[in-house]
Amino acid sequence: MRAVTVYRLDYGSNTRYPTRRPIGSVLELRKNPRVNNYNDLLRLARSLFALDRADAVHIVIDVDQTRRVYLPERTRDWAAG
Repeated sequence: MRAVTVYRLDYGSNTRYPTRRPIGSVLELRKNPRVNNYNDLLRLARSLFALDRADAVHIVIDVDQTRRVYLPERTRDWAAG
């Protein structure tokens, strides 16, 4: 299980580029990579955090977090000795 950060793009008047502001996270529960992992997580994030349909365009997730290899967490059972 892995938490993926959800951001809202803020287009300020001072900069040319949008600023990403973290607003929450969604959990990646899939253990094996699938074709639509990024799209499914983005759809879930937009349904949870968007204020309306027009605001959904400004909701993004971090691509690097979704493409990391899944490694299960170590437990005491794996400890040597």
